[in-house]
Amino acid sequence: MADFSGYLAADELYDGPFCVLSIVDNRSFKRLFYQVLDHDPAQVDLITFFQQFQTVLQVRQLTVKGITTDGSPLYPGAIQAVFGAVSHQVCVFHILKDLNYGVLRAVAQVRKQLAAQQPKLGRGRPTGVQRKLAQRRQRLQQKIAALFEHRYLFVQHQLSASERTTLQHITRGLPQLRTLRAVVDEIYRLFDRRCRTATALAKLAQLRGRVQRFTAVRQVLKTLFTANLEKALTFLDDRALGSTSNAVERSNRRYRKLQKTVYRVRTWLHVVERLALDLFRDAAGEPRRATLDLLHAERASP
Repeated sequence: MADFSGYLAADELYDGPFCVLSIVDNRSFKRLFYQVLDHDPAQVDLITFFQQFQTVLQVRQLTVKGITTDGSPLYPGAIQAVFGAVSHQVCVFHILKDLNYGVLRAVAQVRKQLAAQQPKLGRGRPTGVQRKLAQRRQRLQQKIAALFEHRYLFVQHQLSASERTTLQHITRGLPQLRTLRAVVDEIYRLFDRRCRTATALAKLAQLRGRVQRFTAVRQVLKTLFTANLEKALTFLDDRALGSTSNAVERSNRRYRKLQKTVYRVRTWLHVVERLALDLFRDAAGEPRRATLDLLHAERASP
């Protein structure tokens, strides 16, 4: 707790019948608190977990300034009940992941529609009218292949001049896909650090009104109309508040790796002890780094 920043990231990790609740410092990436449950967490479990951590903070006279979580409905009520009106940031990565998934599904649906439009040909070499149908079928196949090969262009954050030219070429005759890409550009602009939350919310309201006019686009971008997207813009008013929960996700990935390389048979006690070792690793990180730097300097000196 010596370098406690006040900005936290919380998440749950499911491991068979167990669930690991973790709190990580979102600035120093150190695990601060954890609890292992033998059942899926409910909101009462989250409240108890946060209350125990709040007790630890009160003993050390520390306060929480902001918390970043994913879009799970378990967190808002628990955070409000324990920490009060603290800034609650929903992870931007999870929001964009859901939006991009919807966009890619829309592109896949267009490919299916184009595949259904392909004329059927009989066996043998096409002649006469069949030749024109074969040429049309070939053009549709090329368009379908291009949409699949360059599907990443519809969700990529920034496009170069050549990539925009490619996008214009593969969406020729498909205005709905061009509209979808324009909406994606507007979504990315919402998370620009140069504007404030109030400005981003005003832009979001305009974007929602624009998308409402396009039924197909509205069905694809359902996440655009959720309250989690509004909470994902909280970080714009606080430079120190983490926009993503990468700190706790990083510790969860480290735990997943240890599952495969260190131990395989897991009980509740083994999971608790493994996390205790991981927490000790974070606590001893600075002295260990200082020792290694000193050894490297001594070895390099003549």
